[in-house]
This record gives sequence, C-alpha cells and structure tokens, in this order.
Amino acid sequence: MTLSEVAQRADMNRAAARRFLLTLVREGYAETDGKYFRLRPKILELGFSALSSLSFAEIAEPPMEDLSAELGETCLAAVLDGDLCVYIARASASRVVSVDLDVGSTLPAFTMSTGRVLLAAMSDDELDRWLDEFRPVRYTDHTVMSRAKLRDDVVAVREKGWSIVDQEYEIGFRSLSVPIRDQGDAVVAALNVCCPSPRVSLEKMQEEFLPATQATAAEIQRSLPEAYRRRARDLRVSSR
Repeated sequence: MTLSEVAQRADMNRAAARRFLLTLVREGYAETDGKYFRLRPKILELGFSALSSLSFAEIAEPPMEDLSAELGETCLAAVLDGDLCVYIARASASRVVSVDLDVGSTLPAFTMSTGRVLLAAMSDDELDRWLDEFRPVRYTDHTVMSRAKLRDDVVAVREKGWSIVDQEYEIGFRSLSVPIRDQGDAVVAALNVCCPSPRVSLEKMQEEFLPATQATAAEIQRSLPEAYRRRARDLRVSSR
C-alpha cells in the first residue's frame, strides 16, 4: 500500500501513518521502496494471521534480496517437477553479466545444484525410481552422464547439506544450493546462488558464499508459518 492508502484504511492523518510506518520499517516488520509499503516475515512475531495469505515467494524474496545484495550475485529458489527444476523466486544484483533466469523458468534437475539438493531430500526408494526414469543429456564436457555417479553425488549432498555444480549445464557458470526447510524440517525448496565462473572461484563459493546462503535459508525457515508444515506439498510441484 501507499502511505495515503494506509492512512485511509487506518483512519488517521498522513503524518501519523508515516510515523507508524517508518517505525515498522526501522524495526524490520515492514519495508518500503519509497512509495509502497509491505509487511516483512518478521511480522510473524506478532501473530500468524497477518501473513497467513502470503505465498512462499513473498516470504522468501526479502531475505533473498538481502543475500543477493551481500554477495553481488543472482539468487533463486526452485522446486522439483519431475526431471525439471522450476524457479519460483528470484533476486538479482546489478551486474553487467548475470544469470538469465526468471520465475517460471525450468532447467534439467540433474545438471543443477538446486536439482541435487531437491533429489537429496528424497528417500532412497524415491531416488532410485527417479534414476530409473533418468535419461541423461550431455550439455557440456562437465555434465554427469552416469546414473551411478549422479546417485553418489546426490547421496553426498544429502550428507553434507549443500551442493556446488560447476559448468554442467553451461560453460562459464557455476552454482551453489542449500535446502530451504519448513517448520517440520522437511525440504520445501532449494536456495541457489548462481554466478559466472571467471568471477567467483569454487573456493570462494564454499568459504564465503556457503555460510551466507545457509544463514539466509535458516532465516527463511524461521519466517515460514507453522502452517507450511501442513502445506509443504503445495509448495512443491507434483512430480506425478
């Protein structure tokens, strides 16, 4: 809402509304782009009902925007749809060279760090069924083509809790992903940082980007209402 809309709905003058809104912004309960105001996930501290209608993307994007600004790279969130990753939220830094992915884009899960994280959340039986239907396509010389190797990689991601994939889908780009969990600790999405390989080394991704990305995933988890424990299936695109 704009300041005028808030003042009208709250039945107060603009000056008083502005003071209240700026206080909420300062305390982290709201944010503004200079014209519009909206609530932030921290409002959950004051009660679930205010955010009960927010989508996953609306909850995840403010922390993702902070992460993108901190790292200077594009951040994305994805869910699994069969053999594809579907990107459901995006935050982008101002860069001459950036990742050309928008909300709604799909990419082959087996070549993506987001895909490895989401596959790692499956049970062994679910993963084996997925691999039985897996049909590899070589996108670059780095693409993993072996079912056995892909399974080993996914199991390793499950054990360590994160994934870095280096130029398996496109030469010149590498990415880091960690799981986003709900209040019941189930994986509901993957949080991703993607960047050109000449700009960010594998060492920097692991030593600097990984802790920041994990902290943002934890912030998103804390912001998700308890209801997401029951609604987790609605956040994932069915693979059936």
